This record gives sequence, structure tokens and C-alpha cells, in this order.
Amino acid sequence: MKKRWLFMLLLAVSMVISACSGESAGNEAEAEGETETEAGSEEKTEVVFWHAMSGELEGAVQKIADDFNASQEEIEVKPVFQGTYEEAITKFNTVAGTEDAPTIMQTFEVGTKYMIDSGKIQPVQKFIDEEGYDTSQWEENITNYYAVDGVQYSMPFNSSTPVLVYNKDAFKEAGLDPEKAPATYDELKDAAKKLTNGDQVGFSILNYGWFFEELLAAQGGLFVNEDNGRAGNATEAVFNSEEGLKVFELISDMYNEGTFYNTGQVWDDMRAAFQSGKIAMYIDSSAGIRAMVDNSPFEVGASYLPVPDEAKRQGVIIGGASLWMTSDIEEEKQQAAWEFMKYVTTPEVQAEWHLQSGYFAINPAAYEEDIVQEEWEKYPQLKVTVDQLKDTKPSTATQGALISVFPEARQKVVSAMESLYQGVDPKEALDRAVEETNQALEAAAKKSGN
Repeated sequence: MKKRWLFMLLLAVSMVISACSGESAGNEAEAEGETETEAGSEEKTEVVFWHAMSGELEGAVQKIADDFNASQEEIEVKPVFQGTYEEAITKFNTVAGTEDAPTIMQTFEVGTKYMIDSGKIQPVQKFIDEEGYDTSQWEENITNYYAVDGVQYSMPFNSSTPVLVYNKDAFKEAGLDPEKAPATYDELKDAAKKLTNGDQVGFSILNYGWFFEELLAAQGGLFVNEDNGRAGNATEAVFNSEEGLKVFELISDMYNEGTFYNTGQVWDDMRAAFQSGKIAMYIDSSAGIRAMVDNSPFEVGASYLPVPDEAKRQGVIIGGASLWMTSDIEEEKQQAAWEFMKYVTTPEVQAEWHLQSGYFAINPAAYEEDIVQEEWEKYPQLKVTVDQLKDTKPSTATQGALISVFPEARQKVVSAMESLYQGVDPKEALDRAVEETNQALEAAAKKSGN
């Protein structure tokens, strides 16, 4: 009995020891598992995203990245603000092709030709083809700008177009129909005369090259030769055409009549002039409409860009910026960047982006989301901007020009616009801008060896 009792005691002790050993081993395994998990989180593929969205828009960009990061465990997108578009592209130029280059770069639309020619970007068409990704879900009148010869170079991100913005209360006081904005130049001139009284002036356009390009394209006019640089490298500017001259004559005539207000080159000054009642109509970016409605002490209307009476309306060119994938980086990072780009274009994400930023949805299915439909009930002006884009006729005019010296060319146009206020003849002003742009094109061609 004693031997049997001793055997049972030893067996019990042995089981306790085994259990403790198992628990210890389990704890060690658990600890190792935690270490592996921590290591796994550190091994996420990092996607550095350089952007130029400041203020509230920076917060909106960060939210998109945060939501994407939380939706999966393999990729970590890190947005980094880089200043204005001009500042950002200058910084990109210094690091492109090095290990310091970002994975994704946001660049404004006029930097498209520069980015293509840089040789430092990977067209997203590669991933579209490899995956058989359906790009028909994207808005054609947006993607067209960033596609050349059937190649989609970048993914549209923040896209906008200009619209005519007007003071409905002022329209009523002037005996004009507040639900019928001017659709032609003659109607615009007539309305501006009736709206000009006391401290209020009828109409204004910011001295900004983009607005000239849009009014030119709305008539079907081209900015440069070679089908706006789409059929080959543009060698000369052609915006001193009949269409371009009509735009300059409109500004000159209305200024001389006293129905046009020169707001300069500062966006905030132009918007402040409208909100204070100094101007009754002006052209603004679609991205600024909601804020204008919220912050104006009167009812705000929005309408399509006016065109000359005899012109057939063609539509608008997309503005804003797109996302570019850099080359000379690991395939794994490129694939991660592509996954983020696809996420950004989903209807749900685009619906929130459209409402938070005022920019268009790249994926029109976003407009069917309940949150968008509900917001359009409050802000019908937003739908006007979308309808104008939908009604745009795809062409080399509305697709937009491709030139590497676009920012410089825009400044030439701005100088020409401002000279109108000093009494310079519209044709003379336009011809000078074209000549100076041609010099810039020639210098760029020599530098690149083309």
C-alpha cells in the first residue's frame, strides 16, 4: 500500500510539472506570436503619398488614408503635405529616381506633360492591363485629360471645372430671372449692364490662365497645335484664334463699358468681392461652390459657362490634380500604391470626398449614394457642376492641352489679360502672349533635344 501510495504521489507531481512546463511553453509561444505580430506590423508595405492639399482638404486626405489603412493589414499609406502644387513638383524634381522619392505624387493638371517627359513615373496603365481593371467605371471626361495615345498615365484625384456663379437676390432686384443665368456672351453683357449700379459691378473673371483656357475650349478652340499636343509635341501656341479673340474682346468690351470689375489674381479677393456685393456674377471653380453658398448673405446660383452666341457649346476641361506612381521603386510598393488608388476610386470613398471637398467624383456611381443625393437637395448648385461635366463633348479641345511649359504659358496669358485694363488692343495682347509662349516652347524643345 505504501509503494502504491508513493507511486500515486510521484505521478501527481509529474503531472503538475508537465502542466507547468506546458503553460510555460504556451506562454513562450504566445510571446513569440506577439513578437511575430509586432514584427508583421512593422513589415507593412509603406506608401509615401506626397500631396498639396492644405487646410480642411489635408484632413480629408488624411481620413481617406486612415480608413484605407484600417481596412487591411498589409499596406500603410502615409500622406505628407508638400506645399503648393508648384512647390511640390519642385521638390519631386530633386528626389525623383532616388530612394527619397515618394511612392505616390499628386501633381496639378498642367504638370501632366512634365511628369510624362520626366521618365520618373510608372503609368497606371500597366496595372490596369495586368489586372484587367474596368476603367469604364471612371468618368471619361475626367480620365481623358490624363490619358495619351490610349495610355492612362495617372489616376484622377481632385477634379474641378469652372462655373458661372451669380447673386440671385441681385438678379431679382435688377428684374432678371434668378433661375435663368446668362448662357451666351450677349446675354452676359446685357445682364451685367442691368446689374451694374451704385457700388455693384455686373461681372468679373479672375486674372488666371485657367479661366481663359476654359472659355476657349467651351467654344472648341485649341491652346496649342498638334491637336492640343495630343497628336505630337506641340511646337506653337494657337490660342490667338477667333475663339481666343472673342474671350479677350468680351473682357475688354465689358471693362470699357464699366460692367467688368478687375479683381486681380487672388482667389480670396474675388470671392470676397462677390460676397460683399461688389460684383454680381463671376466665374469660379466648382470646388468652391459649397463654401460660397454657405458663406454668402444672399442666395447663390450656379450655371454653365457662357459661350459666344454663334458658338456650339463644347463643354469644359477638367482641372485639379491627379495621382502619379513613381518608377524606380520596388514592385511591391507599386502594387501597394495601386491598391490604394483603387480604394480611392470606390463609390463610397468618392461620395465622401465629393461632399467634403467639393471636387467631382471620379466614379460617377458615387452620385447615387444616399449621402450625395441628400446633400444635392440642400446644394443643387453641386449638381449643376456635375451636369456641365456630363454634358461635355469629348474632343482635343475639352481634353486639354499638353505642354511642358504650361505654368509659364499661363502667366503669359495673365499678363495679356491685365494689359487689357491698360487699354491694349485684344488682338495685340493675345498675339504677344502667343509669341512669348512660342519662345518658351522653343527653349524647352532645345533643352530636351526634341
